Amino acid sequence: MLHQAGFTEIRGKGSHTNWIHPLYFGKLTVSGKDGNDAKPYQEKNVQKAIDEVKGNCNNDQT
Repeated sequence: MLHQAGFTEIRGKGSHTNWIHPLYFGKLTVSGKDGNDAKPYQEKNVQKAIDEVKGNCNNDQT
């Protein structure tokens, strides 16, 4: 989901993964291994980050 939105994966400590995007300020950290279900708050954070990036892309095109 994050890859499809243009985020780049950076491995963190243990099972944590950090994600960065040129249009997203800061980084997004997601815990758990690939394939595990994300916690509800993590799902909200991921969706918010994707929406923010999409909003920035739309603003750049106008």
